[in-house]
Amino acid sequence: MEKPGSTRNVGGIEEKILAILGSSEAKDNQDAYEDRITFLEAVRAASIVPKDGTPPTYLDKRFPRVYSYDADKSKSSSSLPVLIVVEEAWFPFAFSSEIVCNEKGAANNSGRPVDSYSFQLLIRELVDATGEANFQASETKSLAKMLLFQYLINVLEWDFLPCNCIYKETTNWVVLRESLLNMLLVSRKVNHSSLMKDCLTIMCNLYQTHAGFTDDLICSENPMAQPAENFDTGPAIALLEIGKNTCIATQKFLLIIMELDVSMQSADTQGSTIRADGIRTPLLEMILEELTYNKEILDPFLQVLDEPKWKLKIVVQYLWKYIAKPSIRTRRSNGPPDDDASFNGALKCFSNITGAKSTRKKIRTQVVQLLLAHGFQAHLSLPCENRLVGDASASDEETSSDLLVEICENIISAFKNMKAADKRMEISSLGKEALFTAATIVSAKS
Repeated sequence: MEKPGSTRNVGGIEEKILAILGSSEAKDNQDAYEDRITFLEAVRAASIVPKDGTPPTYLDKRFPRVYSYDADKSKSSSSLPVLIVVEEAWFPFAFSSEIVCNEKGAANNSGRPVDSYSFQLLIRELVDATGEANFQASETKSLAKMLLFQYLINVLEWDFLPCNCIYKETTNWVVLRESLLNMLLVSRKVNHSSLMKDCLTIMCNLYQTHAGFTDDLICSENPMAQPAENFDTGPAIALLEIGKNTCIATQKFLLIIMELDVSMQSADTQGSTIRADGIRTPLLEMILEELTYNKEILDPFLQVLDEPKWKLKIVVQYLWKYIAKPSIRTRRSNGPPDDDASFNGALKCFSNITGAKSTRKKIRTQVVQLLLAHGFQAHLSLPCENRLVGDASASDEETSSDLLVEICENIISAFKNMKAADKRMEISSLGKEALFTAATIVSAKS
């Protein structure tokens, strides 16, 4: 469905005229009415609406746009379609008609729609604003930038989710090509590597300052403790909430990019993409590379990332970069490989002391514990029907339960063999939690 106030409507005026003429002889019906409304919107976009867009009208606010899709089409052919409401009838972006501007103009141009350069500049400014010292002394200007960033990410998500649902049903890549998120990423003004690193920095900065701020609040509320100088609890709580929501927005931004990458890879396999879609490294690969060479952010990043599907993918691919690959099969087999590239397959590589020693030489023991604990946590957080993906071919409840017990036993075995391979290894608190949970599940299932 076309968006009002967007210049992408202009080319469809002729098509709308033909649709109206074709239905003029028929009786008035809903289709003819919708054709007329769409035509008027196209004329309005071409002749009345300025290129920078227009604020939403009262009518748009009261009657927002909606998209319809079958939420559970695979399970039931009679399932009712679900409506997704597009909260914004007006979009604060100007990707389709970006104006070349210098840094000073982009920074001070707060009253106009955001182009791709201004968006990346905003994220760079947030990196400085979310630093521990700067965050605790944040001024109103920095807080406004955080709130603006949250709003922009919500708009990108509102636009992307229905487009991605439509693509999954129709495999029509054009729908996603014209999404705001894709238009942002294909812009030559965006440096993808810098954008990704800045987003990771923002997430980790906010995670670390959140812990520090919480300690300060506890200290200020404890009458026996000495409060920090000039500490004001009210603004601190507000700042803490804004920082938390900014961290959530940053994570949301990374997640929808990775979902777009999956759809784009599917469209590319089908030959639907064109040169104008651009060629960029998938965000998942960029995150893995950054986590590999900057291990200081690995712990805070995994602590912040709470989407189990993507957390598990990151953990599994990180482990398989260093785990000793299984021997090459010389005989063909109709069944799935025992050591597939899954979380359970990675755990099996720690099933003996030799495998544990081999991996420990490539990854520090503390890093391995961190990956195994977070991977186990993510696996437990997945819906039951999704735990089997990449791990088994069956999908019944009994197989899912058996697989969970097997993974728990492999977790216990992995920590036991790592301890045997390194007598001086101390199990971290997160590792102890994983072991306790695994042992409890095994005991309950036996």
